[in-house]
Amino acid sequence: MGLYWTLFKTFFKIGVVTFGGGYAMIPMIEEEVVHKNQWINKDRFVDLLAIAQSCPGAFAVNISIFIGYALRKSKGGVIAALGCALPSFIIILLIAMFFHQFEDNRIVAAIFRGIRPAVVALIAVPTFELAKSAKINLTNCWIPIGGGLLIWLLGVNPIYIIIAAGIGGFIYGKFIKPTE
Repeated sequence: MGLYWTLFKTFFKIGVVTFGGGYAMIPMIEEEVVHKNQWINKDRFVDLLAIAQSCPGAFAVNISIFIGYALRKSKGGVIAALGCALPSFIIILLIAMFFHQFEDNRIVAAIFRGIRPAVVALIAVPTFELAKSAKINLTNCWIPIGGGLLIWLLGVNPIYIIIAAGIGGFIYGKFIKPTE
């Protein structure tokens, strides 16, 4: 029961204090899961992030499920997902109940205008950290840049980018530069 409770509390805490969506949670999840609790190592964490990003659904819930599952199979996945999703559910419920009372409040609008740039930074930092962990350098940086531009400028479906990158990685690893 101890690990289940710790898993729930960890993801509940992350869900409560992190604004900006799942990507803004990455540094906090990494700190708790990799460094503090040492449930998984950094390489496995990066792999789970890649899988969570590729799956449909909320990223934060996906990564919590994968980490919980890695620790205690299905029950761990459910416990971690509940811990991650419950704070958002409660906060959204409270906002829905009281939104009409402060939706036109200038102070609330100013607070949200101030939060927006901070959320961009919260998303940018883990992006660069993930790039380092994934060994993205000047030789291969064209892959994420090209994929991002195709999505942003041409509206290419991200699923096609993921499939193309997977096929390209397979071909590269199998035929061009086999691993040792």
